[in-house]
Amino acid sequence: MVQRIRLRYTKRGRLRFTSHRDFQRALERALRRSAVPMAYSAGFSPHPRISFANAASTGSASEAEYVELALSAHRDPEQLRAQLDESLPVGLDVIDAVEVRTPNFTERLEASVWELKLEGVEPETVRAAVAAFLAQESVEVERLTKNGVRRFDARGPVAALELAESQVGTGMSGSVESSTDIPAGRGCAILRLVVRHVTPAVRPDDVLSGLRVTADLALPVPAGVTRLAQGPLDEESGAVTDPFAPDRGAAEALPTEAAEPQPV
Repeated sequence: MVQRIRLRYTKRGRLRFTSHRDFQRALERALRRSAVPMAYSAGFSPHPRISFANAASTGSASEAEYVELALSAHRDPEQLRAQLDESLPVGLDVIDAVEVRTPNFTERLEASVWELKLEGVEPETVRAAVAAFLAQESVEVERLTKNGVRRFDARGPVAALELAESQVGTGMSGSVESSTDIPAGRGCAILRLVVRHVTPAVRPDDVLSGLRVTADLALPVPAGVTRLAQGPLDEESGAVTDPFAPDRGAAEALPTEAAEPQPV
């Protein structure tokens, strides 16, 4: 391995129903078509060295999914991004790339920003439910897991939950803004959720379960869920910032360091 590149990709439209395994297969085909010089693992069954970080669940759209590739030869990150984007289906779009310059990337993914579209529910009803949820110190919900029913707190990890009155920005460099407004008088509400990444993970569905527990908020149809961003959480402002920023900063610092006179 001589280089590592981190990519940001999306799951849009009908491609939100692709599973993590579906995307992995699509990415491996795109890597072969693009002749990317992948580094491979050792052993009897070598496989390309690909690392995924905190993938969204099947059925959730996303503007901020991340994957890291280990390469056996140097490639320009932007050229690699464009080649892979061309080789992947529309909806699985590679929108950003950086060369790895700093460690501990997954530790930077402290929180996610989600947009929840609640059709068939009046905004004022949702506003009251949000107020009741946020007023609680703890909201116990249940989720069926492979090990049975698990109870956990859906309130503690929620850093922000609010009704979106207009377009909501994510606060990330290069991120996509929500283009959905609350349709006046059409029985539709849009929630903006910022949730910390904890164990067990609290997902948007868990927060919706919490709204049902605290305010009896029943949804006539499943919510439309989109992750707008994930990255470091600024506790003071509540903003989720760009996790690629440290790599970009380290890359920008290299020419300056190289230009400094070296001791003889």
